[in-house]
Amino acid sequence: MHIPDGFLGWTWPIFWIIAIIAVAYSLKWARDNLDERNVPLLAVLAAGIFAIQAMNIPIPWGTSGHMVGAALIAILFVSPWAAVLVLSIVLILQGLIFGDGGMTALGANIVNMGLIGGFVGFYSYKALKGVGRIPAIFIAGWTSIFIAAIACAIELAIAGTFPLTEGLIFMGLYHAVIGIIEGIITVVVILGIERVRPDLIPDWVKGKKQETVG
Repeated sequence: MHIPDGFLGWTWPIFWIIAIIAVAYSLKWARDNLDERNVPLLAVLAAGIFAIQAMNIPIPWGTSGHMVGAALIAILFVSPWAAVLVLSIVLILQGLIFGDGGMTALGANIVNMGLIGGFVGFYSYKALKGVGRIPAIFIAGWTSIFIAAIACAIELAIAGTFPLTEGLIFMGLYHAVIGIIEGIITVVVILGIERVRPDLIPDWVKGKKQETVG
């Protein structure tokens, strides 16, 4: 999922512009919504996502993948902008410290994992929570990483780096499997926090009507 330098050709500035706008909105969301009660949880989850993204999980076909965490953050903080904020911080640190993902490609990585992953995860849960909380959380986690992977394949095809059909097949196939792990971890983390600190779980996640995206 981390696109390295040189893979986006002439398109990388476009994604930087989109990412800068998205990060600006996420910072506005943070100013309006974060307080001393939920900042520690956001920081802990950001650190956890940073760590777990460094742990690649073997999957079939000789490759590996890792959790993204965008759906988890978006659901817990009742806003996809929270996912944009956290993933942007994580991706910047990964790129600067570990060289994981290129700096010219940072904008695209933020767009894919933070913006697309966060919005797809959030609205998937919103659309499906009436069916049941646990299935909705799982599907939100799975969909967030699968759609982000498809977007990545399309971006590489537009840049001329990789053929579209092969990219969609392999990125889609790999991340359909990785998405299962993403969905399970998303469910486990949310239910775990709810069991230990139910006061940190928003009413919206508990099935009540509270919901904001501001």
